[in-house]
Amino acid sequence: MFAQESSLIAARFAQLAQECGAQPAMTFRGDERQPDQTLAYDFAQFWRRIERVTAHLQSHWGVQPGDRVAWLGLNHELQLVTLVACARLGAIFLPLNFRLAVPELQQVMHDAQPRLLVHDSHHADTGQALQAEGLQHTHHDELIASASPRGLPLPKLHWDVHNDLPLLLVYTSGTTGVPKGAVHTQAALLANARASAWAHDFVPGDKVLSTLPLFHVGGLCIQTLPALLAGVPVVLHPRFDPSAWLGEMNTSQPSLSLLVPATMRAVFEHPRWAETSLACLRGIMTGSSTVPVAYLDTLHARGVPVGQVYGTTETGPVSIVLRLPEAMARVGASGWPHPEAQVKLIGAQGQEVGPGETGEVCIRAANLMRGYWRADGESHTGLQDGWFHSGDLGQRAEDGCITIVGRSKDMIISGGENIYPAEIENLLVTLPGVAECAVVGLPDVRWGEVPVAVLVRTSDAAGQTLDAEAVLQHLQSRIARFKLPRRVVFRDSLPKSALGKVQKPALLALLHGTKP
Repeated sequence: MFAQESSLIAARFAQLAQECGAQPAMTFRGDERQPDQTLAYDFAQFWRRIERVTAHLQSHWGVQPGDRVAWLGLNHELQLVTLVACARLGAIFLPLNFRLAVPELQQVMHDAQPRLLVHDSHHADTGQALQAEGLQHTHHDELIASASPRGLPLPKLHWDVHNDLPLLLVYTSGTTGVPKGAVHTQAALLANARASAWAHDFVPGDKVLSTLPLFHVGGLCIQTLPALLAGVPVVLHPRFDPSAWLGEMNTSQPSLSLLVPATMRAVFEHPRWAETSLACLRGIMTGSSTVPVAYLDTLHARGVPVGQVYGTTETGPVSIVLRLPEAMARVGASGWPHPEAQVKLIGAQGQEVGPGETGEVCIRAANLMRGYWRADGESHTGLQDGWFHSGDLGQRAEDGCITIVGRSKDMIISGGENIYPAEIENLLVTLPGVAECAVVGLPDVRWGEVPVAVLVRTSDAAGQTLDAEAVLQHLQSRIARFKLPRRVVFRDSLPKSALGKVQKPALLALLHGTKP
């Protein structure tokens, strides 16, 4: 164990600092205080920042093992430093989705009860509005602004007994609309890093361009954290910008990056797309939803293979991977399970289905979440005998290659963001004039899917005067902008089953071609 580190993740960064300290680790562009400067750290400097932040968390804010440290802000190099500092202290890092509305974030705060909330200047007002018992607030600069105490004793984490201490708590809304926190342990994050290393087959000279939000396991755990753990340098942007992404092709010349369909489209539509050389890229990974084949073909035509990573917040997320050497030959497929994962496809009766048959994707692996935060009883952990049931439907070819063909749940994926209809429906029914409602996803060229709200008005005055503008105004301050319905459709009734349940497939059939 290097530097007497109890945390295996921290020990790895200590090892990198000792063995290849002068090698580049992190390049960060777009710091809010120095927007025109580039901050660059080698592995030795990165480790010293980890040590400094660890000491500040411990001495100034009293962070103890098991405490939650929340982060609200755009991507920042200190976000990754703080994650590793939490690992050293046995604390739990809680990245918050800054796209959520204050009431949604407050739900997470109430559930997680963090000791400390770290925010940037862009989200200072939101951060100060969030409350929890005993919560302290600070700007991220304060984590490292002053000299830190030396020689503070680190807690003994007893890895020989408990090698699965929680480190990452990521919230995802459930189909009931209630936010649920997926608990990932240090051991699971290391297992996910091994899966990512297999997925990308990191080689000397690799460099990762990271622009997707680190509050998602996609942005954090598909490439960014695994690359650093593998000794691969990362170029980090505060947020995705197609112009900045294309600019890096000439500036830092990354070999790998991660894009979702919405960001791919933004790159394709940029005026510099055609003239920018992509010769530095040996591949791009994508995930989060079904990717239009036309997008894959567009990048393949430029000589850039597009691999795919299938997974969810609960699975780490790296579960099924179409690696770069197979990408052009298996366009549209999701790939094969990583070496430490088991995947089975089960039918409606719970039986495993054969090649070519459709079944629900179930995963068991070392990088799965431990369960949901504060889960009461095994039936609420999200796992069944160690298996995660995804709700997604897939087919397996004779050679084991898996293709995701649909979702059994009615979750909507819009621009890489998960939208759960029940969450919006729960708010719509509180609006005077709404008798019944349903939210479904309709195909959209730009975003993949967009939410559409279908409402039945009440027969009273409130119902008769209800219009789409009033519906959107009701939602705007209560949910994130990306969750707002793109259309509001009024109907006399909703199609229902004999038991009174709204039949969403029938509703979707009615909506195709319907004008609001």
